[in-house]
Amino acid sequence: MATHAYIKLVSASKKKTITLSEVKELFQYYQDITKKTGEQLGWSYAEAAFPYTIVETDEGKEQWFYLKGKSDRYRTIIVGVGQEQILNEDTGEAEEQTFIQVTLPQGATHGDKGKANEFCKFLAKKLEGELHLFNGRVMYYYKR
Repeated sequence: MATHAYIKLVSASKKKTITLSEVKELFQYYQDITKKTGEQLGWSYAEAAFPYTIVETDEGKEQWFYLKGKSDRYRTIIVGVGQEQILNEDTGEAEEQTFIQVTLPQGATHGDKGKANEFCKFLAKKLEGELHLFNGRVMYYYKR
């Protein structure tokens, strides 16, 4: 069975909405900084830090893409964006909240889960969002 984690963009987040292309840019930034770290260490850290290729399909255009593993330890992680209706506790009115959904499909490895947790924490920290982990716990990366 597939499991999901969510990075929710709350009112205290840096951004209120995000597009799929912006999420891809954040993954590109992640690859760049890990590559620079590897250069400083004299080790090809970028390959170990991001052992995936970003794959887009016509079916998921502008809604989701997946990360395809480059080795046997890593298979697939699905990343998508969406919006949900929430009730604003201050005003009592309904409003839209944007989220990033990270899905581990059935057949995902322990390596996929570890990398997915790492990517979720990176995205939540960068966007100052609210991270709902695969195990149901919540981590807050925004100022409260």
